[in-house]
Amino acid sequence: MKPPAPPALEIFRNRVRLRHLYCFVAVSQTQHLGRAADRLGLTQPAVSKTLSELEELTGTRLLVRQRAGTELTTAGTRFLRHALRILADIDAAADSMAGEQAQPQERIRLGALPSVVPAVLTDALLRFRAAHPEVGLAVQTGMNRSLIDQLKADVLDLVIGRMDDPVAMESLWFESLGPDSLALAVRSAHPLAAVSRPTLLDVLAWPLVIPAAGSIPRHNTESLLARHGLPLPGGCVETSDAYLGRLLARHSDCVWAAPLSAAQRAVAEDELVLLPLDTQGTEEPIGLLRHGDRTLSPMAEALADCIRAAARPLAAQ
Repeated sequence: MKPPAPPALEIFRNRVRLRHLYCFVAVSQTQHLGRAADRLGLTQPAVSKTLSELEELTGTRLLVRQRAGTELTTAGTRFLRHALRILADIDAAADSMAGEQAQPQERIRLGALPSVVPAVLTDALLRFRAAHPEVGLAVQTGMNRSLIDQLKADVLDLVIGRMDDPVAMESLWFESLGPDSLALAVRSAHPLAAVSRPTLLDVLAWPLVIPAAGSIPRHNTESLLARHGLPLPGGCVETSDAYLGRLLARHSDCVWAAPLSAAQRAVAEDELVLLPLDTQGTEEPIGLLRHGDRTLSPMAEALADCIRAAARPLAAQ
């Protein structure tokens, strides 16, 4: 005979309602009480009250409320996986009642680091659109941790990103596409382009465009300078937007420090040249991130194949 469940579990099973799950998932996906309230058609106090009820039922804190938004706790991340699965099963049951004709057009939600847009992402999307023009694509770029959070909250189906710390990577699977090292690029007519063996000190004599604070490429930029006893100078333009970095380097005397994946298309099209500097030690793998406990749809797997094909030059570095 199965032993009786603890009283707290019985209370949770008897009192938890779908409204608790819908509310929790909405806040997890929007990362904001106000935006979740708008999505659900409720007031913000009502959303807050429903979340408090759910946390009382679970006996643990699921979300950290901050002025700028909300963040999942470790327990909240684990609970989210189950909540999403339950709501997905309810949606599937509703679809089965509607019949095959009511099935919506497939739409894949892809997240990507800004640095992979010029080469890997662009090529992958062109390949996929040529083969599957009937499938919708929703693509967004962002910082690595933000993309991971949205993947875990089921806002995204697939992410081209980087490894993160073990807590952030819990329940996710990472497939490496290859290393991505730091590169320093300038316009072809830049004075540094004519120097056969420029140094980092030479580079610091010119305005810099560097990756945004908090990103892995930014950390690698600062570490590279520190290994040569050089500080990061003031007056830098900080951005993770590969298109902006490319334009600034092309139309000025800025030196653009960026992942090679961000600069390689501009180099291939003779807009920019890479400075022959040793950046060994700045390699970081980029790869496909997905849920570890579920399989991709056939079309999402086809998109992943296109991404792998587009990333082969990266793996060959």
